Amino acid sequence: MLKEFKEFAMRGNVMDLAVGVIIGAAFGKIVDSVVNDLIMPLIGKAIGNVDFSNLYVPLNDTITPGLTLVEAKKLGPVFAYGNFLTILIDFLILAFIIFLLIRGMNRLMRAKADSPAVPPAPTKEEVLLTEIRDILSQNPTGLPRRQDIQV
Repeated sequence: MLKEFKEFAMRGNVMDLAVGVIIGAAFGKIVDSVVNDLIMPLIGKAIGNVDFSNLYVPLNDTITPGLTLVEAKKLGPVFAYGNFLTILIDFLILAFIIFLLIRGMNRLMRAKADSPAVPPAPTKEEVLLTEIRDILSQNPTGLPRRQDIQV
């Protein structure tokens, strides 16, 4: 069973998938940082010094406005939409980057498919057979002609 698992794990597709998952996770962290640390603060500043991590709607009367999200959750239920907006923007950026990557791959594949393939050079046998064919086409009977007989 261990041998079968080793064969399975060492296949090219499994290794490619593992590398893709690891790179994807690292790339996801980078995009998450870009959204949380660069984009959302700029959007918050443009809107009017809004902190998206603390955007919520209180769902009971005991929660007073101006509390942080953590403090508000301690007092009762809240509809916390700020984190959702951040994750939504994160997703849109990732989806756009993946779209650009796939678009680039499709362009490369189309360019490769559109380029004319250069046929390989004929082999010695093909050249010889072509010469024989040409000789036979000049003399369909295959018998020597009088002018070809040397005396």
